[in-house]
Amino acid sequence: MGSPIRLPFLRRGDESTAGEPPFDPQSWSGALIVMCAVAAVLWAVQIVNAAGDYHLDDRFGVKPRQVDGLWGVVTMPFLHSGYSHLFSNTIPLILIGWVLLLSGLRAWATVTALVVIGGGLLTWLVGPGHSVIVGASGMVFGWLGYLLARAYFSRNLKWIIVAVLVLVFFGTLLFGMFPTLNSNVSWQAHVCGFAAGVAAGALLHPRGGATRLPGRPAVS
Repeated sequence: MGSPIRLPFLRRGDESTAGEPPFDPQSWSGALIVMCAVAAVLWAVQIVNAAGDYHLDDRFGVKPRQVDGLWGVVTMPFLHSGYSHLFSNTIPLILIGWVLLLSGLRAWATVTALVVIGGGLLTWLVGPGHSVIVGASGMVFGWLGYLLARAYFSRNLKWIIVAVLVLVFFGTLLFGMFPTLNSNVSWQAHVCGFAAGVAAGALLHPRGGATRLPGRPAVS
């Protein structure tokens, strides 16, 4: 019986592949890639929606206090009234979502779920009647509210610095929570999303307590 044949070129290739660092969605670059991918999904939906004369807005947008409008609680962030509407949301969505994602994928997913469902239900309850509400801005305001509330409730120096920097760059967004003469802007969705984000911050970071995230032990 002959000796086994060694294939060093395969071994070198395996070592090269094993040496490559895995993709980390919580790293600075990885989180940015994830948020750009999220934005790309929204743009893809927008292209399809625009091609269909925005029939998806009427079908899957939030319709306040209408049973068939409850679908929009989950689908509202994916829909927009036009390209300019989505464009105005894209940069805040990517950057504020990026800041949140740096805290961890689990934190990002948990806060997003709380904001989308909680803020969406509040919008469904208090939004103007006979209207259809769409857009990701409610979710973005929820992320913003969470980042500010997290700093307030946790009193963590790092998170306080993050909150200050977010206010410096995106503080003007808070004016979007005030009533406006532009009837096409749902300031109610902004307020409801922000309130859901603050509630998420209070729930996950009780003052003087430990950080709570589902599916894992509490950590200080």
